[in-house]
Amino acid sequence: MKTICIISSLDTKGIETFYLRDKIRQLGKNPFILDISMRLAEGMNADISPHNVAEAGGSTFEEILTSHERAKITAIMTKGAATLALNMWKEGKLDGIIGMGGSTGSLMATDVMRALPFGVPKVMISSTAALPGMSTRYIDIGDIALIHSVIEISGLSDILKNVMDRGAYAICGMVDAPTLKTVYDIKKKHVIALTMLGPCEKCANYVRTFLEEKGYQVIGFSAAGIGDRAMEKMVEQGLFNGVIDLAPGGVIEHLVGGMRDAGPNRMEAAGKVGIPQIISTCGVNHITPSKSKYTDDHKSRRKYDLDKFRTWLRASPKELVRTAHAFAEKLNRSKGPVKVIIPLQGWSSVDSPDSPTYDPQEDKLFITELQKELKPDIELIEIEANMEESAFAQAIVNASLEMFT
Repeated sequence: MKTICIISSLDTKGIETFYLRDKIRQLGKNPFILDISMRLAEGMNADISPHNVAEAGGSTFEEILTSHERAKITAIMTKGAATLALNMWKEGKLDGIIGMGGSTGSLMATDVMRALPFGVPKVMISSTAALPGMSTRYIDIGDIALIHSVIEISGLSDILKNVMDRGAYAICGMVDAPTLKTVYDIKKKHVIALTMLGPCEKCANYVRTFLEEKGYQVIGFSAAGIGDRAMEKMVEQGLFNGVIDLAPGGVIEHLVGGMRDAGPNRMEAAGKVGIPQIISTCGVNHITPSKSKYTDDHKSRRKYDLDKFRTWLRASPKELVRTAHAFAEKLNRSKGPVKVIIPLQGWSSVDSPDSPTYDPQEDKLFITELQKELKPDIELIEIEANMEESAFAQAIVNASLEMFT
């Protein structure tokens, strides 16, 4: 029987949580309640109590009850719940997770869900899913299905029961699907992660199509800050046997605070687990600071408007050199083989002679500095083509067949 964790706060959502538990049980699954309450829930007992959660978070429930530092105790309870949920999954005692809550409950529950690996079914019923900016915070890089309850999760009206029923059917159906390990074990040695962006889409599609015809599974990630950050986590989970990183612009964006910032650990997971990786440079010579935070320097830069919402600014020589050092530092720690392949006639479709940001001479500063800093066993290959030209895409394919076979 599949086991489903219900994460909720019994002090505020008690009868609603028990209704969801009973519905899941009626559907033939084994539900248990993980209570993240930060106040006493009189007369309501969970399978995993707030006392257990607080202890797993490195504290006590007595400290939670007496503290007035809401941010601190929220972090403790979230950490404890995530630790317990992950341990249960590792022990084979958790097949899926569903939560319910308002703002605080949704933030805490989805943080716990993201501690679980990709592929573990996750459903969040939230009354605040539609608040501006909240859904992206709840989901972030997690594979979480978000149900907007529309109404407050309070009381057991027929309308709320209908929302809960749909959530119960959703999580029960999801846990009956084949697990990700079962799916990927079949052709595990042929699963490749591929970063891509609109400005290198032609190259990415060429590479993906070619490798798929050779029997590889190629999993694409939009390298706009969220998708590539998710890729790093999935690589660490062992879901891939190689990485083709066409668009590692999240590295420079992290250094300058751009919109595509993929965090401090971007371009590190493959090296850490020791799988082969091919690195290129789409987007690395452009930055995307928020327009509301433009400095006078930003306003004076050469720019390329992708559309009415997105503008790429030319990276400065200083930023390119700094990024080359960051690339070298990350890649030099790699336990597996690495190739860096750079097109000399433009790093993306944005990078063409008719673009105001096209500057191969400044790009050369990055290449020279990177070549100087890389370990001798990391090959840097320069291709006389634009990234979107077939000659460059073929170079990526050739390297892939060499490294991933």
